[in-house]
Amino acid sequence: MRSRWERLGLRARVSLVFALGGLLLSVTLALVTLGFTRQSLLDQREDAAFASFNGNGRSVQTQLTEEADEAAIVAIVESLSTSRGEFPLLRVDDLWFARNNTRFSVEKLPPDLVMLVEEGNAATIRTTIDGVPAIISGILLSNSTRDAAYFEALLLDDVENTLSAISFVVLGAGVATTLLAAALGSWAARRALSPLGDVRRAAESLAAGELDTRLEPPADADLASLSASFNGMARSLEDRIERDARFASEVSHELRSPLMTLNAAVEVLNNNREAMPERSQTALGLLNDDISRFTQLVEDLLEISRFDVGTASLQTQPLGVVEFVRQAVHHSTRPDAAVLSTPEVDELVISADKRRLAQVIANLIDNADKYGDGAIEVQISLGDDTVVIAVEDEGPGIPEAEREVIFDRFSRGSAGGRRGYDTGSGLGLSLVAEHVGLHGGRVWVESRGDDRPGARFVIALPVGDPEEHE
Repeated sequence: MRSRWERLGLRARVSLVFALGGLLLSVTLALVTLGFTRQSLLDQREDAAFASFNGNGRSVQTQLTEEADEAAIVAIVESLSTSRGEFPLLRVDDLWFARNNTRFSVEKLPPDLVMLVEEGNAATIRTTIDGVPAIISGILLSNSTRDAAYFEALLLDDVENTLSAISFVVLGAGVATTLLAAALGSWAARRALSPLGDVRRAAESLAAGELDTRLEPPADADLASLSASFNGMARSLEDRIERDARFASEVSHELRSPLMTLNAAVEVLNNNREAMPERSQTALGLLNDDISRFTQLVEDLLEISRFDVGTASLQTQPLGVVEFVRQAVHHSTRPDAAVLSTPEVDELVISADKRRLAQVIANLIDNADKYGDGAIEVQISLGDDTVVIAVEDEGPGIPEAEREVIFDRFSRGSAGGRRGYDTGSGLGLSLVAEHVGLHGGRVWVESRGDDRPGARFVIALPVGDPEEHE
């Protein structure tokens, strides 16, 4: 039960508590109201029944004489006042005379009441007659010259009808009160949680990379500390990321000078490669590969640091998409990759940063070359206000659980260990995502659509000015 309660949202819990409070209050007020109303109505009816019984009893005692025959006794009973719906019943000797035998007769008299009256006691009892609540009073007419007893019944069906009507009214009021309490709880929860909504949106902005996001100081003093703490956290996070980015940028920049020296030294060695022993040539080859990878890593780190410190910008120019992609593939690690295009993009020209878009194509081709284990195909087509460039390979594909992760920095995926010695830097796809995002586009990976094994990396770039899509 606790886990189900905790699974409910805070707003739902507040609304439910308000609704339960309104329901409890409604039920309490309904029970109290019905109890007091019922008791008040019964007291009034008892007073009315006693007054009518007292008056009619005296009238019977006065009119009942020793000479009265059955007809006279019937006339006496008929003359009694029944303005409130009373039902008189008179016993004279062994004979019973009723105003209405159907509603109230000797058979419907409670034996306990008859016994009390016959013993000389005046008595009143609450009972039911044919399922209808009633008040029955009785008295022995001891001062009469005849052996007589007078009984009178007052039915309480009108009281029950009144209570039923009041119950429906109270029930309706209870339902309305509960709904009103739930609505009030929902409103109160929404008002109380609205500052948390601002915090959530600010946190999402921070997670999206908008490090300058801050909360406006609220007028509520109780929430001011929350905003101050959040803004302090955001400031610290921004400072930390900027410090880390500057550090990476400075380290990468400082590494370029010794790398240039190493590259120059290796170039000198390469010029004299044929004069070296075989073991020295092998060592030189390994050194060439490592220095090339190291140089690429430094260049990638410098590029990443520009995004982190916010200095990355586009230098756009008109590009013919198909021809540009063909040239980018020709200068990549797999110049033999097939480039296919649909007719609608053959003459398409977009505005893009030539250097960044060429690096995107090169990185995707290089990734497919390392993982693909086969032919690589580049497809160009037109989407909804976008141009779609897809790179397909024939490798093992990307598991669905890794299709988001592989665009993170230094992430190589589960297939990273299957590439042998050339493991790369793990920054290629991350740079692809950064460059495409700077153009206002999207990049994702999916399975090939022809049911063949392999991965399909897709980038969608806006056809218009990329700055309009930022």
